[in-house]
Amino acid sequence: MSGPAVGVFAPLDIMSRGPDELRGLLAGAEEAGFDHVCCGDHVSFFIGVGTDGLLTASAYAAAHPRLPVYTAVFLLPLRHPVLVARQLADYAAFAPGRLVFGVGVGGEDPHEVAICGVDPRTRGRRMDECLEILRGLLTGKPVTFHGEFFDLDDALVLPAPVEPIPIVIGGRSDAAVRRAGRLGDGWLGIWNSPRRFAEVVEQIDEEATRAGRDDHPRRHGMQVWCGVGNSHEEARGALAPAMQAMYQIPFERFEKYSPAGTPEDVAGFLAPYVEAGCTSFNLIPQAGDPQTALEGAAEVKRLLSRS
Repeated sequence: MSGPAVGVFAPLDIMSRGPDELRGLLAGAEEAGFDHVCCGDHVSFFIGVGTDGLLTASAYAAAHPRLPVYTAVFLLPLRHPVLVARQLADYAAFAPGRLVFGVGVGGEDPHEVAICGVDPRTRGRRMDECLEILRGLLTGKPVTFHGEFFDLDDALVLPAPVEPIPIVIGGRSDAAVRRAGRLGDGWLGIWNSPRRFAEVVEQIDEEATRAGRDDHPRRHGMQVWCGVGNSHEEARGALAPAMQAMYQIPFERFEKYSPAGTPEDVAGFLAPYVEAGCTSFNLIPQAGDPQTALEGAAEVKRLLSRS
């Protein structure tokens, strides 16, 4: 495959549309040439919306026999890592090699974190402990861990995945970047410039070296909301209300990093990220209807593959 890997998010309400429509959308995504499909994870985001990331990923895997799934991102600090290890082990047994586990701390809505019984101020430290425990458990070896949040003796989850599950760390903060260098297989950025992306790639290498890692993270990606249409105005008209509804703040806060226009415009916006070290994109396309969004995102992928 030439060019970066490109995946696509399904419409946010796909899980409520029934299994036939889900199967059709995933088949269409494979036919269009996408490398993976993506799903988010929220318990109760702002106005109470959300879908469980690993439950959604499992539904996707059951509905399509080949497409990999990328959780982007699973709010790991809201869960107990031993339970998540069991979920991942079961997923790997059912669909080996078909999951990229993107994780994050969930920075946009602290209330969502608080109602899950987690102090939002501790999310980063909890994430570090979760990742250390989870990585140990996924090897199939017993894990003993005594930390600030978790206290385990001889925890064991079997069978371990035959094919390792890549764990990609999302987040724009310096703490998230350092975390990716120490504990991740890569980094997933959002709302940052190509210059910042290149800086992060270097910082992750430096952090991995400080941590004594031989296996430096290489799965660096970008999550991108984009509008596709026949013009910038048409595409922006689909993108802006969707993002405002999701994040409950004006679109102008995101506009600098959210391309809108023809597929050629969007691919041109993304190309500098490839030069900066980006190996994959997770596209959240918006258009007048879901089919147009899927087709526009597929054309973006084809253009990036030729660049």
